Amino acid sequence: MIAQILFIILLAVAGYVVYKRFMFVKRNIFIGRDIAIDGDKSLRWSTMVRVALGQGKMFTRPMAAVLHLFVYVGFVIINIEIIEILIDGVFGTHRVLSFLGPVYSFLIGSFEILAVLVLVAVIAFLARRNILKLKRFHMREMTAWPKSDANYILVAEIFIMSAFLTMNAADLVLQEMGSEHYVSAGSYPVSQFIAPLLSGLSEGALIFVERFCWWFHIIAIFAFMVYLSYSKHLHIILAFPNTYYSKLKPAGSFDNLASVTREVKLMLDPNADPYAAPAGDAGAPQRFGAKDVFDLNWVQLMNAYSCTECGRCTSECPANQTGKLLSPRKIMMDTRDRLEEVGKVMDNNGGEWKDDGKSLLRDYISEEELWACTSCNACTEACPVNINPLEIIVDLRRYLIMEESKSPESITVMFNNIENNGAPWAFAAGDRANWRNA
Repeated sequence: MIAQILFIILLAVAGYVVYKRFMFVKRNIFIGRDIAIDGDKSLRWSTMVRVALGQGKMFTRPMAAVLHLFVYVGFVIINIEIIEILIDGVFGTHRVLSFLGPVYSFLIGSFEILAVLVLVAVIAFLARRNILKLKRFHMREMTAWPKSDANYILVAEIFIMSAFLTMNAADLVLQEMGSEHYVSAGSYPVSQFIAPLLSGLSEGALIFVERFCWWFHIIAIFAFMVYLSYSKHLHIILAFPNTYYSKLKPAGSFDNLASVTREVKLMLDPNADPYAAPAGDAGAPQRFGAKDVFDLNWVQLMNAYSCTECGRCTSECPANQTGKLLSPRKIMMDTRDRLEEVGKVMDNNGGEWKDDGKSLLRDYISEEELWACTSCNACTEACPVNINPLEIIVDLRRYLIMEESKSPESITVMFNNIENNGAPWAFAAGDRANWRNA
């Protein structure tokens, strides 16, 4: 009874912490501007299934994709086991689903094989990060926390899978001994090879090993649930809505600013009153582009929380490859970090925002980073969960140009030429065909 009460308390605490964290993240995401979600819903569903569930974009790098598939499938399938653990923990039973007979044996056997595949993949990922030291995992934005985050989870996976297999091995020996409560059930294609290492232990020692591994396994899962909501691994959940709401238009297309479109229509309408307040604005100031997270839309903010920090975007970025300061991954990480900071300020002020004197632009993302972008969309194409760093970069650049009239000299010259000559080049309209007579 004490064990059941302790289990329920742990479950309730973990559930409450995760709930509070998800409410914090949800509130932060919807700090962003509202945006109309259009497009074919069936296409959105198929995109989500193909990219998030089917891992479609991962396979541009086959080795990493196969390893990630082991971990992903293992995470999804093995956690079916949690259903049984939850029932056993609450009601004090043991292997309550064993009545399924051959089906149960198939499930347990499959879980064990997947556990081994997860261990292989996790060890390979640790080697790639810490022995081979792949460049994209060691760039300047990968400081102490981002650099260690993945290692924490990978090491935790090793302990969780090892505890699962050791628990089954001890359970198998107890079944063979005919110990009370340990009914013969399940198939153990992997842990049967671990069982001989435990066969010399007494019944009491075996029960201790089995119970210790059971508790370690479930506490680790509860801890993972909490940790996941704070780490980059939140993408395990957010990848699905993120891909559903991802951009369906061609990657090279840009959306016009509604405020600019309205102003142009006003200029072209001879019957419009130029001094009339726009309907629905109630005198609210209209910002061109984005300076802080409040000026971005909620899909862009969800993008930031969905970032896997894998670095594929940065490794494909031509600006980054040529030594420029820009890293699309850092753009997303900076946006998320600023959003977290804003959320904490709001929480400290009873849910109200009080200006902290900072902004996403300059305090997190520099002008140099923004102007290094070539708008090629390589980052968006590379992202395994359809994140679009370019949209945030463009909105920040729009603010610099339209609100502060700031741009690099080369771009300023181009703007002046367009205004004066109707083209980016420093030639009058009447001189453009002179090259034919040269």
